[in-house]
Amino acid sequence: MKIALKNLTVSYQRHPAVHHASGEFALGDATAIFGPNGAGKSTLLKAMMGALKPDAGSVELSGLAVRDIAYLPQQSEIDRSLPVSVTDLVATGLWHESGAFGRMGRTGLARVAHALEQVGLTGFAARPISALSSGQFQRVLFARILVQDARLILLDEPFNAVDAKTTFDLLELVRQWKEEGRTVIAVLHDYEQVRAYFPYTLLMGREVIAWGTTETVLTDANLRRAVDRTASWHDKAPVCHTDEEAA
Repeated sequence: MKIALKNLTVSYQRHPAVHHASGEFALGDATAIFGPNGAGKSTLLKAMMGALKPDAGSVELSGLAVRDIAYLPQQSEIDRSLPVSVTDLVATGLWHESGAFGRMGRTGLARVAHALEQVGLTGFAARPISALSSGQFQRVLFARILVQDARLILLDEPFNAVDAKTTFDLLELVRQWKEEGRTVIAVLHDYEQVRAYFPYTLLMGREVIAWGTTETVLTDANLRRAVDRTASWHDKAPVCHTDEEAA
């Protein structure tokens, strides 16, 4: 298995949000994608998921099938007004086994119940997702990842606007996934969370500022570079040309 970026450039209206990023993620461990607002962190994660098409370069996910990848978007991107119960949402993590419209058997229901227990939501199975707090809803999304049983877990700002107790409980799940040998890649903006739970960090400033062990990446000098590089990009940044166009 290999998870790598190869000269990846992703643009909005041809203006680069992620510029010529290259590097390889540590397998079976946790990497934080860190940097200031506007650094291209979420854009990078969406490109890895295939939700955004690169302008140049590529994302290599060799040795992984679609079912092996779990993705948790930001809460603001999810419509919580849909008439869906907690059980129904968690059960979508079983799609690769039951199909898009398949029925859950007894085993599937048991896995959903166990996942809800793991995230501290026993007794919430029948509740509509619209009735949940932000913290409870995030626990449900983590339960969905648990039942999917994926080898690669991508998290986009998973602890944003979530209470401290929920954040701690879900970070402990990240620790559990590391111990199980899963690969976790998360967009984060909390310095202490990164240092405590993520041994590796990719520091972004629209481009790769530093990538490696967290203690060597999150230095004052690197953080200043990330802020400076991000601030130097703006909506009128030059159009990014591919190698073919430049030739």
